[in-house]
Amino acid sequence: MAGPPPYATPLDRAWYYGFRFICALIFLFLIAPILVIMPLSFNAEPYFTFTKGMLSLDSEAFSVRWYEDIITNQQWLHSIKNSFIVGISSTILATTLGTAAALGLSRSYLPYRSLIMGVLISPMIVPLIITAAGMYFFYSDLRLTQTFTGLILAHTVLGTPFVVITVTATLVGFDHSLTRAAQSLGADPTRTFFKVQMPLILPGVISGALFAFVTSFDEVVVVLFMAGFEQRTIPRQMWAGIREQISPTILAVATLLIIFSICLMTVLELLRRRNERLRGLSPG
Repeated sequence: MAGPPPYATPLDRAWYYGFRFICALIFLFLIAPILVIMPLSFNAEPYFTFTKGMLSLDSEAFSVRWYEDIITNQQWLHSIKNSFIVGISSTILATTLGTAAALGLSRSYLPYRSLIMGVLISPMIVPLIITAAGMYFFYSDLRLTQTFTGLILAHTVLGTPFVVITVTATLVGFDHSLTRAAQSLGADPTRTFFKVQMPLILPGVISGALFAFVTSFDEVVVVLFMAGFEQRTIPRQMWAGIREQISPTILAVATLLIIFSICLMTVLELLRRRNERLRGLSPG
């Protein structure tokens, strides 16, 4: 680990280490709830607190019974299946629409680009409760509430802005002379897109798709408005578990979601570094 430069003054050195100590405290503050949830998910007793046995590291105080409950409880299995159905379906739609929108916004001759971009990313800015209420009234007229179709479309709206932003950021350094060269050689727009543009913007597309999937997988407010029992997802089941029947199974599910999120963030970071290498922003 690199330290302060040799010519640093005592004040510079104090600020160097003090700044990192402050960052470590902030990081600890942010992850403290996670650090509490994970060991509590192995509690042998149906409590949300550390027992004397857990504090004394007694092996009998720890159990995987709540993880076993996830795979034996039909309600949890039903919600897991729904989360993947809705998440994958909305991700495919959001990625397709968001990529197409980003390609259009990358054209310099497109009129009202700023206005269109503002409209596209508005679901990220407007409070989610307002968006959910608006979706409920809109889809009620179309009779799409309490249906998978309505829930998938609603999550597509929430995920599309993430795809638009990530793909647009990737297209900032894109050399459009490559597409013009392909067209001059006789390639049609479809072939140009899949053979020239897509390989170069693929890291941004995948990053946007992962963000859209995480947004759908973790969303609960819109589900509360739009979904019925048959469309209950994991966050909705966790919400119901807190309100109706408090069980440490919720902690076990939360731990698995944390691990799942860490894996996705790791993939995103690897894609970001690959994208920088492809664009020549970092050494290969």
